[in-house]
Amino acid sequence: MSTLELCEKYFETRDVYKILGLAKDAEEKEIKKAYHKLSLLVHPDRVPEAQKEESTEKFKVLSKIYQVLTDNQKRALYDEQGVLDDDDEMSSDKLNTWLELWSKIFKPISEEDISNYEKEYVGSELERTDLKKAYLGGKGCINHIMSHVPFMGVEDEPRFKEMISKMIAAGEVPEYKIFTEEPAAKRNKRHKKYAREERESKVIKERIERRREKDDEAAESSANLEELILSRRCNRESNYNSLMDRLLKKYGGDSDDNSPTVDFSSFDKKKKLKKKKQEKKEKINSVKSGRINKSRS
Repeated sequence: MSTLELCEKYFETRDVYKILGLAKDAEEKEIKKAYHKLSLLVHPDRVPEAQKEESTEKFKVLSKIYQVLTDNQKRALYDEQGVLDDDDEMSSDKLNTWLELWSKIFKPISEEDISNYEKEYVGSELERTDLKKAYLGGKGCINHIMSHVPFMGVEDEPRFKEMISKMIAAGEVPEYKIFTEEPAAKRNKRHKKYAREERESKVIKERIERRREKDDEAAESSANLEELILSRRCNRESNYNSLMDRLLKKYGGDSDDNSPTVDFSSFDKKKKLKKKKQEKKEKINSVKSGRINKSRS
């Protein structure tokens, strides 16, 4: 099955720009960012076992698309004729190459990165802007506010209520009775919900910790970004992609530093050269030990 057929099978379209959510004239850094965000969702090491097989195929397709769109000649061929260069096999053997390339392109986001971002964010001007936007967007609904401002827990209510009260007093925002006169029943229901969420986040933290104790390196490489976010109580941010964008821009290699794109073709050549050297070495060792493997006709 060709790559375009696989695109249609797994993403319901043959338009590779549509799959990545990009315009046809997207720049390389935009392609890299879009590929990173989408590949995170289907990375074989970041999904439940039941989804691993399909996610693996999607991951390979996305990697192939990225390879084409970051190669000027291959991209021009697709733009002009709607054809993808399918010289590279999309086999299971190729998966290790895609995974290795992915790890070279993107720096993994760790729990420490998220913690550092939380420290910078809480009390910052950005938090104040998000709080104001959430207050206006929810017309004063505190549940809406807490669902749209990252890292916010019920223990933060006194702090953000004071911040909003000052905005109201300064005429920055209108006063909504749903905020200033919130019913006790609604507040109690919210507190119970977030107490339950806190218990769930502790379970996730314990799972991550057990994985880390079992194998530090494996834990670091397979730690699901969504799991880490859940453990930091950021899952309540309805605009999840907004937080994802911020984390990727700061810690995931999506900054405007024009970091070089990995050359897929040169990588394949190095792999083939390494394989040939290994085969030659094994052949020499066989001759030295008096064992010569003759090919069967």
